[in-house]
Amino acid sequence: MKLEVIPGEFSICKVAGYDGMDLGLPFVFTGSTDEEKSLVCPTALVPQGTLAREDGWRAFRIVGVLDFSLIGILAKISACLADKSIGIFAVSTFNTDYILTRATDFNRALVALLENGCQINEQAVPEGVKTNQVQ
Repeated sequence: MKLEVIPGEFSICKVAGYDGMDLGLPFVFTGSTDEEKSLVCPTALVPQGTLAREDGWRAFRIVGVLDFSLIGILAKISACLADKSIGIFAVSTFNTDYILTRATDFNRALVALLENGCQINEQAVPEGVKTNQVQ
């Protein structure tokens, strides 16, 4: 499985609405239910008036378009990280999945994923980590 690190830090927010937010920008995710409206976006883009927010998240995505018949991809990643006591926040789009971890856990997450056979873009591998799995 190939993973690509998304640069920058993200925030996970609870918002009253999406007014003033450019939903066409890259890496802006929304979710709306009968109980809440959520927004995941680069921290620099968090709108004023946000009801609640959690800053300090990093993200990676599964490279490629995932067919809907594929089963267990997110489960494998989350289990690998759970084994290392690393929590995740997952966002799925039509094409693929995005996984966020706290920035403080991000390098440990990458190492765990590498140890479990994932390939990660070379420039994102933590310094000092040696592996032949990196593409």
